[in-house]
Amino acid sequence: MEERILKSEYSEVMQKSFIDYAMSVIIARALPDVRDGLKPVQRRTLYDMYELGIRYDRPYRKCARIVGDTMGKYHPHGDGSIYEALVVMAQDFKKGLPLVDGHGNFGTIEGDGAAAMRYTEARLERIAQDGLLADLDKDVVDFVPNFDETEQEPSILPAKFPNLLINGSEGIAVGMSTSVPPHNFAEVAEATKAYLNNPDITVRELMRYIPGPDFPTGGIICNQDDLQEIYETGTGKIKIRGRVQVEKQKNGRLNIVVTEIPYTMIGSGIAKFLQDVAALAESRKTNEIVDISNQSSKDGIRIVIEVRKDTDTENFINMLYKKTRLEDTFGVNMLAIKDGRPEVLSLKEIIAANVDFQFEFTRRKYTTLLNKEMEKKEVQEGLIKACNVIDLIIEILRGSRDRNMAKNCLVNGETKGIKFKTRGSEIMASQLCFTERQANAILEMRLYKLIGLELEALIKEHEETLTNIYRYEDILARRDAMAQVIIQDLEGFKKDYKRARRTTIENAKEAVFVEKKAEEIDLYVMLDRFGYIRAVDEATYERNKEAAISENRFVFTCKNTGRICLFTDKGQMHTLKASDIPFGKFRDKAQPVDNISAYSSQNESIVFAASQTDINLYRLCFITAQGMGKIVSGGEFDVTRKTVAATKLQDNDTVVSVVIYKDQKHIVLKSKDGYFLRFSMDEIPEKKKAAVGVRVMKLKPEDMLDEVWYLKYNDNVIISYKEKELDLSRIKLGKRDGGGIKVRV
Repeated sequence: MEERILKSEYSEVMQKSFIDYAMSVIIARALPDVRDGLKPVQRRTLYDMYELGIRYDRPYRKCARIVGDTMGKYHPHGDGSIYEALVVMAQDFKKGLPLVDGHGNFGTIEGDGAAAMRYTEARLERIAQDGLLADLDKDVVDFVPNFDETEQEPSILPAKFPNLLINGSEGIAVGMSTSVPPHNFAEVAEATKAYLNNPDITVRELMRYIPGPDFPTGGIICNQDDLQEIYETGTGKIKIRGRVQVEKQKNGRLNIVVTEIPYTMIGSGIAKFLQDVAALAESRKTNEIVDISNQSSKDGIRIVIEVRKDTDTENFINMLYKKTRLEDTFGVNMLAIKDGRPEVLSLKEIIAANVDFQFEFTRRKYTTLLNKEMEKKEVQEGLIKACNVIDLIIEILRGSRDRNMAKNCLVNGETKGIKFKTRGSEIMASQLCFTERQANAILEMRLYKLIGLELEALIKEHEETLTNIYRYEDILARRDAMAQVIIQDLEGFKKDYKRARRTTIENAKEAVFVEKKAEEIDLYVMLDRFGYIRAVDEATYERNKEAAISENRFVFTCKNTGRICLFTDKGQMHTLKASDIPFGKFRDKAQPVDNISAYSSQNESIVFAASQTDINLYRLCFITAQGMGKIVSGGEFDVTRKTVAATKLQDNDTVVSVVIYKDQKHIVLKSKDGYFLRFSMDEIPEKKKAAVGVRVMKLKPEDMLDEVWYLKYNDNVIISYKEKELDLSRIKLGKRDGGGIKVRV
């Protein structure tokens, strides 16, 4: 066969492939169908459980069996996604009405994951079986081939209630996402009934029955006035708060107890909340917290924050709302698949889509039931008619050579070949005209049916069949009658599954937190050579003064309301709040300064650290490795930005020394090659921080400055140089920009 090369534009191939992929994810993976409120993986899992016979009134079965069977038959996308969907459908803290009855560890509201599928068991909840999977044998929905065309699966489940509203849904597709909050079953049922009775009902009128979402975790919806617009447009933001109580202890202290959390805090959000509350105490944003504990159990949420006796509880609770996720936002985007395409739907459109679907599958259900009753009616009438001429039928059966001859006589009156006792019997037999179905029923009829009581039962059953036919025809003929059937189903479900509303809806006031000004105290900040920083109070420092000086590279005072400045060898200045520095006892754990500032120990090193207040009061002296220097006014460093350029550097130059210039008289520079230069500080000119500065020492090629000392008047500074002592004040006084002298000791 001759080889042919097909040329295609790359951009067109990519565009088509991406669109195909996106539509596959949107339609067949991530978004629920508005009719049954289920994603494909959820629908397939429930149907597989139904097919396996894992019903609500039967024993639990291993989840591994359910997942494996679902993956092998219907959903070939990995066991993880199937098991996760199964777990979520069993979690009563995520779903308004769980569809799966889980047995074993199915995770907790605090974020603990479910046990492996080989350990857990599950079965269908009754509501799933009766409300989503019932009547599948009555041709109520279309069945389609599975992925390899070896099985048939329902394209949709016949949901008898708006499951999308009751259980909500969350999913991320390609370029779009859905987020539908859960609602109260009884309220949704009443709203559906109202729509059935009045299809022209407005969203505002529907909200008389559904005032807002009802989250399984309870809580308080704070923006009631925004809900109508959210339900009309299908998008918006719901502000939810946790529920908080104040309890008084015997010792006079108060407990702030969180009994309900926002729906968005399910999972790791509770641990994050505890961390945030602890951080408020550690960062001294509040000094009212005595202790915090999570006393939650299977009986419900109970997070206890013990506070001081004189705490303003209202202000403290408002602080929790403002500073933690105890008040959070639930983003609503009611996106679902409708008529094969994704659409953002209003509250009424969701209910209408489900109701229209209920009318469709109810029509198909009663059409199937009517056809079955018509078949029963035909058979029953044939048997009753046969009982009236039973002697003739027995004569036909005895005189026939085979079944076909007898059947032909019953249906067509054909008597040829049949032996009759009398001519009259043959004439009567020729007048028989049973239908095919009636003839088969007569030929299969047992003799006990001829008993008088059995005949009466047959007549009574025939009357019931006629009644059913009349009822089914009436339902199919009148929309009102069919609507009444749907309403009766809703009433039954509501009676069995209604529960009190958990979420309160109100127009709450904005949480106003008045932050108390921290009491201003002096801190001693200590930064060691490894870049770890901590702060202690004055009394603690005085008790450990020698250790503090010997163990740390920089030790200086600062107000707790002030800022710290870090100067690096790259010419940068990083600032951080003193309140962000770990404060406590002298031996408490310090924190890497990288974690609380923009400084990065991997790219630069600290050459000087001091409080911003001290820097602003004086001037700074900068000396670089290439022998450049300058004096800069401290006022230039009065900034609030986290990082600024402290000085301008030449190529490949670095800052060697930065110091606050107060009463220093002389400066001593030392190069790597051993040249020392001492001269007066007055010779260094004052420049702007954006300037490079002036040369302070002539250096030979490849030489550079590596150490700098500052001497006060009559100050004797003795250093160790080449294992011998060197008095820096004895070095000959020179001039700036000199070459220095080689010191021999």
